[in-house]
Amino acid sequence: METSAARWTWRALTADGTVTAGEMAAENEAQVLGWLKRQKLMPLQVVPATRGGLVRTGLTSWLSQRREAALRAGELSDFTRQLATMIGAGLDLDRSLRFLAETSPGPRVTKVIGRIRDRVRDGGSFAEALEAEPRSFSRLYVGLVRAGEAGGALQDSLLRLADLLERERKLSSTVQSAMIYPAVLLVASVFSIILLLTHVLPQFVPLFEESGAQLPTITRIVIAAGDFLTSWGAYLLVGLVLGVIAGRTALERPAVRLSADRFLLRVPVLGTLTREIMAARLTRTLGTLMRNGVPLVGALRITEGVISSRPGAICVAEATRVVREGGSLAAALERSKVYPITMTHFLQVGEETAQLAQLCLKAADIHEEASRVTIQRLLAILVPAITIIMGLLVAGIVSALLLAMLSLNDLAH
Repeated sequence: METSAARWTWRALTADGTVTAGEMAAENEAQVLGWLKRQKLMPLQVVPATRGGLVRTGLTSWLSQRREAALRAGELSDFTRQLATMIGAGLDLDRSLRFLAETSPGPRVTKVIGRIRDRVRDGGSFAEALEAEPRSFSRLYVGLVRAGEAGGALQDSLLRLADLLERERKLSSTVQSAMIYPAVLLVASVFSIILLLTHVLPQFVPLFEESGAQLPTITRIVIAAGDFLTSWGAYLLVGLVLGVIAGRTALERPAVRLSADRFLLRVPVLGTLTREIMAARLTRTLGTLMRNGVPLVGALRITEGVISSRPGAICVAEATRVVREGGSLAAALERSKVYPITMTHFLQVGEETAQLAQLCLKAADIHEEASRVTIQRLLAILVPAITIIMGLLVAGIVSALLLAMLSLNDLAH
């Protein structure tokens, strides 16, 4: 009987919400479903196996996990704000989570909220339930919620979290929006140059060859560049993609990432922008945590994980050690010369006046505004630079063509 059994591919949900997939022999779909239930798996899909079916099923499972792995920034911000509103209206946590799950914008958000609610109903704290979803909720988020639960001020913690998330999203959106126009301009310019070299210029090459004239040096260079792009353009594109992948892989190594981040800090305009963004994120996170009752050392440990630049994170780690030994936070950060001097001065005043949390938040406002101004300056430099460079390249190609045509005209006379 087993020899006549068909092959089936399946996808299922484990108890912790992970999507898994596999292939098995069974006489019908019911047998597969029964086996999955005995394994305490929730069936998502059972289909007859075809050639390559397991590979496709595994790929689909991986893509599903990528889609369902985490809440997006906007979804996280909305979830936090709405949950704070529900709790402030007098609903308990379980009913609030159920309401948010029922009114969520999509099944992915519903599943994440559902898993959180199940853990809370099983007796865990809200912070522990969030900690089990690390791809959706950061250490900062969990730390603020834990502090709010311990102090009986969960609503206030969630409201401050929502403000923090919205500010971070606004800062990220500012950077992304500012880079859209330069990116489009750069792509359009490069495409125009490639089109000139590979499609327009080759139309004149037979004419030049028939004349037998000695072409100007710049024209020969441009023709050679066009021939090279025509012959090797596809390989160059593949090499560029592989180079990007290799670069991203290399940046996952701590030593390489540290060197790259240190180099970025030394670039004139980009370095300034990176320092301002780091300072804004550090002070906003630290001030919010301390305002919610998290001790300074614990707040610094959480803040270290928020700083994406490795030199900045190492600096915070060293400052944490200094503070734990009784030293000054501002002095430790100032010695590293990684963060702007304005930030360290604010922190020094905050330590001296015992108003560190309040001055951290005020410093965050200043550095966020400085980041916005620096982005505008960067954009003001970048767009004209791209325009001038690409304009010169196009003018050079056209000039090479015109010089060749003039040389042909001289030869005819």
